[in-house]
Amino acid sequence: MGTPMILKIVLTDGTCQRLTLSNGLPESIKDLIGEVKTQCGLQGNIRLQFMDSLFGNEFLNLTSLSEVADKETLKVIDMSMPTTTQHEDYIVLDLVQDSEVPSASSVNHSLLSDGSVDTDVLSSNESTSSRSSWPPVFYVPKFPYDAELKLEKASMAYNQNGTVLIPDPKLKSTILDGLVQEIVQYKVYVSDKEMDQVAQSLIKKHPCLTERGSTTGCGGWKTSLKYKLANYRTKLRKLGCPEVTVNSLKNKPVGRCSAAFGVKKAKRAEVNFCPIYPSEETEESLEVMRNALLFDIKKRNNRELVKLKMEKTFAYRRHEIVRDAPMVEALMARWPALFDIREINAEFKRITTIPLQSKFLSQLDLHFNNLMKLFKRRGGQLGQKLKQIV
Repeated sequence: MGTPMILKIVLTDGTCQRLTLSNGLPESIKDLIGEVKTQCGLQGNIRLQFMDSLFGNEFLNLTSLSEVADKETLKVIDMSMPTTTQHEDYIVLDLVQDSEVPSASSVNHSLLSDGSVDTDVLSSNESTSSRSSWPPVFYVPKFPYDAELKLEKASMAYNQNGTVLIPDPKLKSTILDGLVQEIVQYKVYVSDKEMDQVAQSLIKKHPCLTERGSTTGCGGWKTSLKYKLANYRTKLRKLGCPEVTVNSLKNKPVGRCSAAFGVKKAKRAEVNFCPIYPSEETEESLEVMRNALLFDIKKRNNRELVKLKMEKTFAYRRHEIVRDAPMVEALMARWPALFDIREINAEFKRITTIPLQSKFLSQLDLHFNNLMKLFKRRGGQLGQKLKQIV
């Protein structure tokens, strides 16, 4: 069993995802590609590239696993996808450099079926964040150099005579800060189970930090982490982080102004829960784009333009859904494009970073045999219908 590793994967749509290798690097590049496909929900023929520091951090084709180190950045290249696609009624220009997010001054020109040119929409991968789902194995980051020296010295003493380290306030604060910075890469509201996982990972990597008298060996670290993360959320609230400001007292209903009432936080599968607005965009400008979408969806052969605008307004739409929790009827009136099957798939991937259909079908294949056994055991009228279907 190899040393656990974590990699940053740049996907073909410009978004990023973390790849956790609990057992270390696979034996071959082919196996690594298979792991990337599995965890990132990818299909088809892909190639991996690594960031080469010798050439100004440009991406070069990965030909040896020796180029892959912990926290390395790998880029996915879809071998079946052309860089420029042309359709009969419109032309869409793709960005060649996937790693660069276009600025708000960049203009994407789309030739519509009526011959007019629309220049008010941007390629919009910048509207989504680069977060990924909570990892099965939490990776404890490296701390500042002086802190690592103290921990290394304490580890030697622990291995020799079992002496545990009682960290001084500065060292403890440094460790907590490092862990919190790693946690918020995934989410700002962490469950008790997840916090326990972080604390357990800490004492597993640094056994010298194990607490005597604690049943788990890390109960105090877990409590300190909760307070540290809560204080960090206060800082984020002052900076206007939408995931935190949505739970501020001014957004609570009248008469229920309590910090603990109706806390809105990401569910288990939600990664991009309440992202920030794209750069140089405001609520007013995104509302104008939403109104334009109401007319764009009625035009024929306008799929690409609708897709780009839906991507651009993702953060604005999420704020509305999270903050106001509108009824389906009201949501359908304001965002009719969202109820198209292609946009349902796209929105699901924006929120969870997982492709809906391929993930569902792969899990259906996985549980197919058990489902068939369950259907055959079912009795009554429903059982008869299931037998006909089977």
